[in-house]
Amino acid sequence: MAELKDILVPDIGDFSGVEVIEIIVSPGDTVNIEDPLVSLESDKAAMEIPSEYAGVIKEIKINMGDSVSQGDLLMTIEVSEDTAVAAPAEKKAEPAKAAPVAAAPAAKPTPAPAPAVQRQVVSTAIDEASFSKAHASPAVRKFARELGANLGQINGSGLKGRIIKDDVKAFVKQALSSGAIGASTGGLSVEPMPEIDFSQFGDIETQPLTKINKLTGKFLHRNWVNIPHVTQFDDVDITELEAFRKELNIEHKDAGIKVTMVAFLVKAIASALKEYPRFNSSLDAAGENLILKKYINVGVAMDTPAGLVVPVIKDVGCKSLLDIAKEVIETSVKARDKKLKPADMSGGCISISSLGGIGGTAFTPIVNAPEVAILGVSRAAMKPVYIDGEFVPRLMMPLSLSYDHRVIDGADGARFTTFLGQILADTRRLVL
Repeated sequence: MAELKDILVPDIGDFSGVEVIEIIVSPGDTVNIEDPLVSLESDKAAMEIPSEYAGVIKEIKINMGDSVSQGDLLMTIEVSEDTAVAAPAEKKAEPAKAAPVAAAPAAKPTPAPAPAVQRQVVSTAIDEASFSKAHASPAVRKFARELGANLGQINGSGLKGRIIKDDVKAFVKQALSSGAIGASTGGLSVEPMPEIDFSQFGDIETQPLTKINKLTGKFLHRNWVNIPHVTQFDDVDITELEAFRKELNIEHKDAGIKVTMVAFLVKAIASALKEYPRFNSSLDAAGENLILKKYINVGVAMDTPAGLVVPVIKDVGCKSLLDIAKEVIETSVKARDKKLKPADMSGGCISISSLGGIGGTAFTPIVNAPEVAILGVSRAAMKPVYIDGEFVPRLMMPLSLSYDHRVIDGADGARFTTFLGQILADTRRLVL
């Protein structure tokens, strides 16, 4: 006998008002337990909602662009008695596979740079009549009230003109810079980029940025503007380390464990954080206190088709090199498949950005706030090194350590990279 069941949004962590970016099934489709039904996207990750039942989809209760929270009704499904076995109630949504992000229509370019920007003004009091008629989710309405922004004056860039948080932020920032609200701009008065019709010079193609591209850009811009960056460059001798790494891979080939250079870097940086605990800290929001962390979690920047993500390898100080190597590989697969959960990308103490597999000799990575340092790694190369009166070929790996100069001074930056170099040059130090 068939039974009609509701499919609700499961526990998706500390998120509410998460946008529906893809509806994977249609009424009449037959699904099995754990088959993906819809894709949601928060400000940190995309997530798939899997089916708790096997059966036939009867009715879809949500639309593309809707905002949903835990417990909201997504759809109904008809299940038979022999398949009406629900997945565990506490199961969380699995992060999504690659899912198209509904992008707002690109603004029509103007033939020439705009001579001036018309600025909106935030009212000192919210007009309840226009506020209530505005097309926005409850979360955005709450956010607008907290900032004192009148939704009735804001044009939405979301689906069907829906006002999203970014619209509210842009509106308030615009009002601040125009002097409509009595607040400081921090001395960062920058003219807007001109709008240019590039088609006047030749054929063009407009390609929307992914949600991850947009968020990464905002975070990096914020970090670059707010953090006084200094980058320390150094070369480390990894000749013996690379030989040891290859030996390990041969020994553990049958176990399916592949030890990458990133695994050694994670292990080495854990030792460096113990030696120099100031690198394992964060400034509080007021910038008045330094919060020293007693745990060691290392973020590893990973390049994916959708953009850059930085999952965090937790408690690396308590893990063996082989455990770290295995976790790095597993995490990279999850990142490429968009299966990372928000919790997988939080709690980092320091980050590593390795471009050694691509190329380059050095670069200046941007600190991933609230962390105070990030280690950049470029491609290793054989170089002549003067040792005991003669030049010998050694495999040298370039390091680029960027740090927050409010917390770390240049001398400690140099000490940190020197210490890392000593560990990486002599793998015996990893066990100390």
